[in-house]
Amino acid sequence: MALHTIDSLVSQVAKALERAGASPKMALSTARALVAAEAQGMSSHGLARAGQYAAHLRSGRVKGDAVPIIRAQRGAGVLIDGDDGLAFPACELAMHEAISRARQYAVGFAGVTRSHHFGVAAMHLQAAAQAGMVGFAFSNSPAAMPAPGGTRALFGTNPVAAAFPRRDGDAVSIDLSLSEVARGKLMVAAREGRSIPLGWALDKDGNPTTDPKAGMDGMMCPVGGVKGAMLALMVELLCVSLTGAAFSYEADSFFSPEGNRPNLGHVFLVIDPSALAGTDVYFERVEALIEAMLADEQVRIPGARRLQLAACSAAGGIEVSDAVIQELYA
Repeated sequence: MALHTIDSLVSQVAKALERAGASPKMALSTARALVAAEAQGMSSHGLARAGQYAAHLRSGRVKGDAVPIIRAQRGAGVLIDGDDGLAFPACELAMHEAISRARQYAVGFAGVTRSHHFGVAAMHLQAAAQAGMVGFAFSNSPAAMPAPGGTRALFGTNPVAAAFPRRDGDAVSIDLSLSEVARGKLMVAAREGRSIPLGWALDKDGNPTTDPKAGMDGMMCPVGGVKGAMLALMVELLCVSLTGAAFSYEADSFFSPEGNRPNLGHVFLVIDPSALAGTDVYFERVEALIEAMLADEQVRIPGARRLQLAACSAAGGIEVSDAVIQELYA
């Protein structure tokens, strides 16, 4: 293990992605997102993904020279075509458009099609929070969970996120996958040779397992059982029916370098509070709830810990295993 600065890691990851075939702009956008995730303690969506993305670039599952474009637009709605590239440039364009439309129409709705793994959902919403707007993010992902009563993976873990800005504090940032845990945690556990708790995953025969590799070959458990599966269905329809993207069961697993171009869909919704009850009312109501929450000493505001870790990483660097760094140069 060794300490690395954020700038050093961004440079190393960007160069690794460029060597694999990504354009400089795509490589830099992706590297910043992966390092930011690592800095916030989310290693399952951090540097561990760099080798995976590079493998997809080399195998042709991702177009390294992809350029996202606006495919369709009307009023507050816009559809971004990710051109089968890594997701981050397309998501940046989508958020820019959603924020711009929210300023004009009170809400902005941006869909993304022909995309890839979009990383930490909440990070895409930082721009909305900085603009004083409420943001929501949704995505589907390769099939990992069965429908209730089913015996095959059909829905993705389908992450959802929300950001609620505050007048004088950090935004309330909520981020969760609809599986019991993010599938990337199994990837990290398998790499480190650790077992996983029962209740995280099922093997290919539908049996509970503590083996992360068996879980990756099998299925994830939905959070909250049937209720979590139904939320995953909602996200699936939201991200696919409105964008024309592929359903989760039509996308090959990210954990293999070979396979199809996943053609995933993402959706971003941005709301300007000033167009409704008003900014002053919005901030007063948000702070009233936060004050009530923090009256209990054990309560922590969602997103606060991630920001604390990010500040520590910026000041003292990020400790990264030699194996992860070596993978960047493979």
